[in-house]
Amino acid sequence: MAEVGNSNLFHLETGILPKDAFVVIVRTEWNAAVVDKLEEGCKRILTRQGIPFRVVTVPGAFEVAFGIRNYWDRHHQNSEKRPAAFIALACVIRGGTPHFDYVCRGITDGIVQLNLSLPVPTVFGVLTVDSQEQAEERTGGIHGHKGEEAALTAIKMMNLKD
Repeated sequence: MAEVGNSNLFHLETGILPKDAFVVIVRTEWNAAVVDKLEEGCKRILTRQGIPFRVVTVPGAFEVAFGIRNYWDRHHQNSEKRPAAFIALACVIRGGTPHFDYVCRGITDGIVQLNLSLPVPTVFGVLTVDSQEQAEERTGGIHGHKGEEAALTAIKMMNLKD
């Protein structure tokens, strides 16, 4: 099981961030209460590290990849709006139909494609859970805060790229 204690993620080297460090968080409107908490965690870490960010909202998890690609295509030539990383935030909760599987596969494949095609990282801050309780456990509960973890991952990936 993935536990916060099994990782060194929260250990940040005191390195220098890229001079153009700027993060774009692309989040969904679906399951907004959970995604709001993920976003708050991201913002908390990015703000603490002095990293500017922008939030873009899309309707659902399936649209996240398009939102990221569209932002990149429109802003990558503008040094003030060009991100050094993207963070994808969504929460997909299992229901009684196969829809869960299709949405989870779609957003996962979309993020993988972005990581292979864009010159900047896209961090997978997506919860795929069986219940609301599991979502709460991952937004500040016993399984840590996946929004904070996504922001820390973005910072480490920006440093890796430089």
